[in-house]
Amino acid sequence: MPTLLNIGTSALLSNQQVLRTTGNNIANVHTQGYTRQTVKLEAVQGQYQGKGYDGGGVDAVTVLRNHSDMLTRQVALTGSIAAADEKRLEQLRKLEDLLPGGATGLGAAMGDMLNAFSDVANAPTDLTARTVVLARADELAARFRSAAGNMHNLRDSLRLELAEEVRMVNSLASRIANVNREVANALGSGHTPNDLLDQREELLRELNTHVQTTTIAANDGTLSVFVASSQPLVLGTRASSVALQPGDFGDPLRSKLTMQRDGVTAVMHEAMLGGGSLAGLLRFGNTDLADAGNLLGRMALALGTVVNQQHSLGLDLSGNPVGNLFTLGPIPDALPALANSGGASVQVAVQASPASGAPALAPSDYEIIFTGASTGSIRRATDGQVTTFSTVPAQIDGLDLQVTGTANAGDRFLITPYRQVIQNMDVAFASPRSLAVASPVVATAGTTNLGSLTLQTLLPRQADANLAQTVTLTFTGAGSFNVTGTGTGNPTGVAYAPGQPISFNGWSLTLKGSPQPGDTYTVQANAFPAIDAGNAHAMLAIRDLALFDGADTTDGYAALLSDIGVRVQSAGFASAVSRSIADTATKDQAAVSGVNLDEEAAKMLQFQQAYQASAKILQVSQTLFDTLIQSLGR
Repeated sequence: MPTLLNIGTSALLSNQQVLRTTGNNIANVHTQGYTRQTVKLEAVQGQYQGKGYDGGGVDAVTVLRNHSDMLTRQVALTGSIAAADEKRLEQLRKLEDLLPGGATGLGAAMGDMLNAFSDVANAPTDLTARTVVLARADELAARFRSAAGNMHNLRDSLRLELAEEVRMVNSLASRIANVNREVANALGSGHTPNDLLDQREELLRELNTHVQTTTIAANDGTLSVFVASSQPLVLGTRASSVALQPGDFGDPLRSKLTMQRDGVTAVMHEAMLGGGSLAGLLRFGNTDLADAGNLLGRMALALGTVVNQQHSLGLDLSGNPVGNLFTLGPIPDALPALANSGGASVQVAVQASPASGAPALAPSDYEIIFTGASTGSIRRATDGQVTTFSTVPAQIDGLDLQVTGTANAGDRFLITPYRQVIQNMDVAFASPRSLAVASPVVATAGTTNLGSLTLQTLLPRQADANLAQTVTLTFTGAGSFNVTGTGTGNPTGVAYAPGQPISFNGWSLTLKGSPQPGDTYTVQANAFPAIDAGNAHAMLAIRDLALFDGADTTDGYAALLSDIGVRVQSAGFASAVSRSIADTATKDQAAVSGVNLDEEAAKMLQFQQAYQASAKILQVSQTLFDTLIQSLGR
């Protein structure tokens, strides 16, 4: 039969357990990852005494965690997505800071250089004006190099951050495996190891801030952790390790996350990683930073190419051809895939024929997939557009692709045309006399002309073996003319419209006015280059050339800034939304698992009174027992 002493003792011990647990809750109110605990109390089975069952007291069965698996998964998932968005936004803002606008930006330097040719056009023999052009060109090249250098430093910083992220993922995975082992051992007691589960849950929460995970619980209490949907990072008490490696082409500027387990390396595709700061950094590096580098490199290559092409058509102060105004870094050969079986290599250059490919350049990398020795397809990385080719050399977006050696079906190559362009960008010469201001050809009206024909412009447009050959236009009426001259083909009845360019042998002539039959205009070699500025006018015309995706040359940098600005704005919006969702999930979890000081204080008072009452039961029991002993002793 349960005695009053037994009932009081069980009550005292149970209330004491509740007070200890409540005190532990209060002590850990600010402990990260701590889950509020409660004592499960059960009545001790009573015994039948003939007139009914006598109660047997109370028993503190176990200590429970106030825990919700669903809320825990929500906190981990939303926190992981928020961490990825915040990390990408942080890096994008760094990138945005590297590319200033206004007077210190590349756009201003481009405009200043091209505008400087206006003074030379007005005074072609003025060495001071020529010196200003060279100074502006040198400043433009320096700003390109500075921007490229800043991007390189950002890429180095990103590489260090990625290495630290990988180290943290491996460390946390190892610690989770160790806690799994301790949990499995502790469950042998029949009670839940609350503190170990809190520790594991906090490690998982922290791991999800680095890389998004999914978990599966085992019967032995261990928790298996998977990343990239199906790759086992932790299986029971064993942890795999992750690492960063170059992609399929050995590209050092693009990274892929891999997992090593039992000597086998598995590639985890970036799109499958989900959230986490590691995923956010990879997306920034492989997409945002790569795209910004291509935009900047395309700008340098396109502008440098058209400026060099135009400058090479002109003559210096001594009447000699000079060549390029800028030196540009080489376009690297395409990177072969590591699994290629053929012996081909792919060389890349800006298209020169039938016209310059500079205005058609797209800010993208490309992947070539061969289906035969000279057939295959080219995929543009930015939008996935595929172009097939049936012979080599092939052309795409202003690029010429030459193939040497023999490619096997299935061989792949990665084209990165803009990586080295800016590294050595500089002005090709220092003397202002070497600036090619003069045009190699001039146009003169016939001395016996009766109409109102006047010269509007004569600009050298592209290299041609017959550029300086004499060409005569003889008008047969107000709307047509005949052509004679080497390289022209001597066409007759060519239509004439005032203000419309007439192009032969690499030059473009624009006339205005109405001719009379027999009027002539002759284009021939320039005999007085020192006082001519025809090529300077052609250089000025580059300002309005549709060079960047249909936009004028001087608007190209603004388009780059706009692209990055849109990304920053979009990433900021995504980060704000995902952080709000994550905070809401955390609050929901705290409402279930968090410690409420007011509630715990009330519980402390409640069970303190119960404890005192339990002690009173023992006191009464002791008094009754003493009285009984004394009565028996008389």
